[in-house]
Amino acid sequence: MASTGKMEFVRNIGISAHIDSGKTTLTERILFYTGRIHKIQEVRGTTGDGATMDHMELEKERGITITSAATTVGWKDFAINIIDTPGHVDFTVEVERSLRVLDGAVLVLCGVSGVQSQSITVDRQMKRYRVPCLAFINKLDRQGANPYRVTGMLREKLGHNAVMMQIPIGLEGAHDGEIDLVKMRAFFFEGEKGERIREADIPAEYVEKANEYRGIMLDKVSMFSDEMTELMLEEKEIPEDMINQVVRAAVIKRELTPVFMGSAYKNRGVQLLLDAVGRYLPSPLEVKNFGTDLDKNEKVEAISDPALPLIAMAFKISDDQYGQLTYTRIYQGTLKKGDTAYNPRTQKKQRIGRLVRMHSADKEEIDVASAGDIIAMVGVECASGDTYCAENINVAMESIYCPEPVIELALKPEKQDDLVKVSKALNRFMKEDPTFRVFVDPESNETIIKGMGELHLEIYVERIKREYKANVVIGQPKVNYREAPTLPANYDYKHKKQTGGSGQYAHVVGKLIPLPEDSEINFKFENNIVGGAIPKEFIPGCEKGFNESVVKGPLGGFQVIRTQIDLDDGGFHPVDSSEMAFKIASRAAFKEAFLASKPVLLEPIMRVEVETPSDFQGTVQGDLSSRRGLLLGSDMRDDYAVIIAEVPLSEMFGYSTDLRSATQGKANFSMEFSKYRPVPASIQEQIVSKHREEQAKGNK
Repeated sequence: MASTGKMEFVRNIGISAHIDSGKTTLTERILFYTGRIHKIQEVRGTTGDGATMDHMELEKERGITITSAATTVGWKDFAINIIDTPGHVDFTVEVERSLRVLDGAVLVLCGVSGVQSQSITVDRQMKRYRVPCLAFINKLDRQGANPYRVTGMLREKLGHNAVMMQIPIGLEGAHDGEIDLVKMRAFFFEGEKGERIREADIPAEYVEKANEYRGIMLDKVSMFSDEMTELMLEEKEIPEDMINQVVRAAVIKRELTPVFMGSAYKNRGVQLLLDAVGRYLPSPLEVKNFGTDLDKNEKVEAISDPALPLIAMAFKISDDQYGQLTYTRIYQGTLKKGDTAYNPRTQKKQRIGRLVRMHSADKEEIDVASAGDIIAMVGVECASGDTYCAENINVAMESIYCPEPVIELALKPEKQDDLVKVSKALNRFMKEDPTFRVFVDPESNETIIKGMGELHLEIYVERIKREYKANVVIGQPKVNYREAPTLPANYDYKHKKQTGGSGQYAHVVGKLIPLPEDSEINFKFENNIVGGAIPKEFIPGCEKGFNESVVKGPLGGFQVIRTQIDLDDGGFHPVDSSEMAFKIASRAAFKEAFLASKPVLLEPIMRVEVETPSDFQGTVQGDLSSRRGLLLGSDMRDDYAVIIAEVPLSEMFGYSTDLRSATQGKANFSMEFSKYRPVPASIQEQIVSKHREEQAKGNK
């Protein structure tokens, strides 16, 4: 590889965007131009091979990316670790994980559709992890492509300080190359696969436009440099190096987003994007990463220095024929094959047997990895988000944000013989994906799987069939409703039970308070007992009782959220009181207070974005309204209407089929979880009475 071993030449980048913006196609071209592969495969390959990075059978068939794939490439002097992430909202945890461990990202936007719903989600995730990014406007060969409009959307919809570093030479069918506004040269991509770059003078008809956009670019960039502003005021030539240095510093601070463009499918603009990754995105040395010192309970910085003690984070897990494969980012120190590392979560030491550098599904054995590297450990048992550190330190890196699942399905094996295979599969998937949950319903005794959407669960059911050769029967999807109080309520409950010998006695007094809608805490317990009204040893019993009560609410058996319980007073008996008695009293007190707090059922509301030919706009809007949807607005993009609405998840089952038949298969949609909102009273009554019927059946 052309890379030198120096860390300043390492780039850890992710490629993320809305579904179908061409991320995987772009990665495929990057692999080809950097010499990693010698033949380009398309995403839905006619040869049946599929793109290199989509290595799962399902990914090749459906032409979508499901899991993040990692690879390392060399470009000029740089070693670039690339993670290609899914664009589909159901696989959002894959994006969260990737961004957590990356130093920079390329946000890919479609030249026709521009900023779409999932682009907004990805952008929000980048902000959460403070990831600097470049934008790449793809698909300029497509009809209706307009990079000027897309750059405007980056500014308006995502709030980026976006600046075009290039302008296109021709668009749609006439798209032929790019003009670099820093070098003020034109670049054309020749040869069968665009591998030969021809640099030339700017065509005469583009000189005026290039000067105009260079002026805009310099204006925006000079805001970050007084020296550059002075040169501009004096009308002196600005050195190329100065522009690059100023842009780089602003990108690393997330104050500027340089915009590049091209068509990955037509092999145009990719090499210039690679140059920009090396030029503008940070190396591991320029990014600050923090963890928590668990001994001192304080924030510590993980410094990208191979000589310091090891700190590494396992950010993704998958199973392999040789055991568990753990994708790991090394933040500090060096990890050698055969080393022993300490896992603060399990408080155990583990020997690291094999280290490999990943290239999608292929592995390259390595003996040592140091700060800044993204590699995989083979056969190490751990969970996603675990930290590994040297034995003499006890540091945990910040954990990965995990959204709550919004949909569930009952599942059972078709044949009883397949039970072991199915449970093996479910256990593996849970370890790999923190948003996939499995539990057994104590009332119906059914196995329930939970996830982020229909496609998410569908993919896992399909994987059980393919990878474990086990057929499963699935029930109707169910929505995860929530319960919440709307008014404060007091409780004053005495639990007395007298049997032969010592009885049970506990008295709890306090209030239940609704938490605000935007509260990140679902349940909070405040102990305000003073003067020993309830002895200290019984307080955990009270807390346990309240904690158990919120798991299944009294209204419809759903989880209770946005609730605070204050324990203010109480009483005890020197002989009859026990932790158990206080737990029972707390549970009964919670039920009494919760039902007095005018509780409501909350349902998950999805933000839905539908892209449809304008002829069907009325039909689609009418259909969304009939699903209790709230239309937030619509936007025209050429002959297409983009409709944005908030619709309850319970009304969205089977929507893709209905939408296809209503629009002759021409419309597509994406949706993501937005918030919880109260259910209309009539529907709440139906859900509650149905729950009570099921309970009555279960009790028989």
